[in-house]
Amino acid sequence: MVKSALREDLPDGDITTDSLGMPEKFGRALLKAKEDLVLSGRDFFTETFAAVDPKLQVKWHFANGDLILSGQTVATITGNLINALKAERVGLNFLGHFSGIATYTRCFVDQVKATRCRILDTRKTLPLYREWEKQAVRDGQGHNHRMNLSDAILIKENHIRIAGGIKAAVVLIRAQTTKPIEVECSTLEEIHEAVNLRVDRILLDNMNNDLIAAAMRIIPATVKVEASGNMSIERVAGVAQLGVHDISVGALTHSAPCADFSLLFDWGDSPHER
Repeated sequence: MVKSALREDLPDGDITTDSLGMPEKFGRALLKAKEDLVLSGRDFFTETFAAVDPKLQVKWHFANGDLILSGQTVATITGNLINALKAERVGLNFLGHFSGIATYTRCFVDQVKATRCRILDTRKTLPLYREWEKQAVRDGQGHNHRMNLSDAILIKENHIRIAGGIKAAVVLIRAQTTKPIEVECSTLEEIHEAVNLRVDRILLDNMNNDLIAAAMRIIPATVKVEASGNMSIERVAGVAQLGVHDISVGALTHSAPCADFSLLFDWGDSPHER
């Protein structure tokens, strides 16, 4: 992933930096947080600088998952800063993306920390980056839903339509496997049907709080309940207090703002800070 990103950004080198005609300039660069954030993606940042120049040294002062305050120094890079210039943007792009997901996740988690409810991610991830985006969710103290379609059974609206109803879908799947079954429900009638079929888990899809409260009165305590759809930071605390076990939030990965970092260069006059 890092090598592909560098090929994208440096297809024929960095013509601005290269045209300075200065192949070496040693010193250090300080990676600073420009806002309060949760760190994620250290490996991508380190690997970016190593791929450009294996002699560049990145010393981290925080671990993935740590809360960092605005203005704190997150890492120190030492070595030939001419090469660090070439790695800077790609490294910051990776770090900002993954730390943004972790930070946004922590905002949701903090809203429900007084309840038993967990914040889950979804499969709404950037293709090929799911593994690391879901790691960023964990760094933000969230939890992962399915990693992929092979992980668990979730009967959604189109499965129900193609099978001819919730009961038909559950019967067909149970004929093929004994794996736990989760069913997406958007009405109380569908919930009654899912409960009668004794499914293992019910997903309450795009329900308002009144409907969720009514659903919780219907669903037995033995069935796990997940709520999803239109879950904002402002709303999740109220939903969690209704007793659901999980709230899944697609926005954790598809709409998290990029975390803001800066890299401040301290140019030296000699190679002593290699």
